[in-house]
Amino acid sequence: MKISATTVMLPEYDLVQTCQLLQRLGFDGVEWRVRRLAPGQENAAPSAWGRHLTDLSPENILSRAEEVKRVCADHGLGIAGFASACSATDLEQVRLLAEGAQACGCPAIRLSCPRGYTGEVNYHELYQEAVDAYGQALEITRKYGVKVLVEMHGGTIHPSASLAYRIVSNFPATDIGVIYDPQNMVRDGFETIPLAIQLLGDYLAHLHVGAHRPEPAEVDEKGTQKWKWRAVPMGMGLYDFPKLFECLRAVNYSGYISIEDFAGDRTAEEKLSSGIAYLRSL
Repeated sequence: MKISATTVMLPEYDLVQTCQLLQRLGFDGVEWRVRRLAPGQENAAPSAWGRHLTDLSPENILSRAEEVKRVCADHGLGIAGFASACSATDLEQVRLLAEGAQACGCPAIRLSCPRGYTGEVNYHELYQEAVDAYGQALEITRKYGVKVLVEMHGGTIHPSASLAYRIVSNFPATDIGVIYDPQNMVRDGFETIPLAIQLLGDYLAHLHVGAHRPEPAEVDEKGTQKWKWRAVPMGMGLYDFPKLFECLRAVNYSGYISIEDFAGDRTAEEKLSSGIAYLRSL
């Protein structure tokens, strides 16, 4: 298994600074944020969901591919994937990402369903829409030898392993896979860990790791306890990471595990340093 970090959590680091940090902390790879910047954010302060000093986008990733490859190689880092915000229906952006990924030696790009899940549109309609969209996107990505990743995430029709599997199992595992994400599913989509890992099988393509735990919030007028979720170090969260690693070893998982920690009470370096130490201990 190889440990990487997603640069979504490193907005204030440029390309070289990112790789210097990860090399110094002992990481094996990096998952690059490659996204379009929203209008008006060109001069905004760096933020996780806004402007990043790395400034990698679908439009410039091909022209910067040699730079990305060189800086990664200079620091002994592999490329785990591209963390894009691209919908599977945006076929032109899919092509740009796949072309750039191939040029960088990046194996996979994350693509999202056409629409999230709010309960207003029937699941079955959204499911068929998603399968159709991924089918069209794969016609592009497979030409470049790049795998598509579907991330288990709340607010989607694939918060759990089984619901993600229902989508990706329509296609070969060589073309598409699932990002297993423990911190997302402790709140929405949790399934027994060995069951989830066995179900995904060859579709288990990548992992995002971080942690949350529930804490009591207010009690409503009918006496129902409400809960809030706090980001915490991995060893302090709700998810059983030792069990996860036991299951990953059982299936001989040898891919990347990306730390993704957006807690605001520690610096990025503190989160990455403690995170990799915990993962190595397991």
